[in-house]
Amino acid sequence: MLKALLVIVLCCGLGGIVAAHNIGATPVTWNREISRLVYDKCASCHRPGGTAFSMINYVDVQPRLVEIKDAVLTRRMPPWGAIKGFGEFKDDQALTQEQIELLVDWIQNDARRGNNRRALPNPPSFPAVPPVVRAVPAKAVSGVTTLDRPLVLDGLLPEKIASNQSIRITAALPDGRVEPLIWLHQYDGRNPHPFLFRKALRLPAGTVIHGVPQDAVVGLLGH
Repeated sequence: MLKALLVIVLCCGLGGIVAAHNIGATPVTWNREISRLVYDKCASCHRPGGTAFSMINYVDVQPRLVEIKDAVLTRRMPPWGAIKGFGEFKDDQALTQEQIELLVDWIQNDARRGNNRRALPNPPSFPAVPPVVRAVPAKAVSGVTTLDRPLVLDGLLPEKIASNQSIRITAALPDGRVEPLIWLHQYDGRNPHPFLFRKALRLPAGTVIHGVPQDAVVGLLGH
């Protein structure tokens, strides 16, 4: 009797765990989850009049599911160009691992549109883009570089990076601390953009910048 009761309890417990992880019970849909992700991370470029094919509507996305899945899994899109977690940036547009899994799960499970049209948010609006003001680096770095004066580092601007090159840049402070600055991966140098830190870093004189190849150029943005 006790053995039978134990089997029933275990089965019920396992059943609850399986039910909690059964994505089929609450399928991910375009109207509810995916549209919000796309509008937040993709639509600034992927829209009518943007720089890439539109992803504003479900009918735009549906024929390109394989292409989209491949682009997010290889992290080519969004074209951020840096590894998450190595340095903290306020303008980070990369997808988190959870967001990638959500999008891939949706595609692999029939990419459902969803029946509730009221769950679909309004498409984002994009104001006219002001002229781009090019950041002027306080210092351009090539190879191992020692700072000859203190620097409040606001961010980094890759100016010359070879295609498919991986670059991990750190700052070794005189007191022995090492600050991770950026880990560039598949960065597209054809469209350079700055990487701005969430919080500026104060680097004293004598700080050594490591990780920039001799044939590359990275600008230190700050004062």
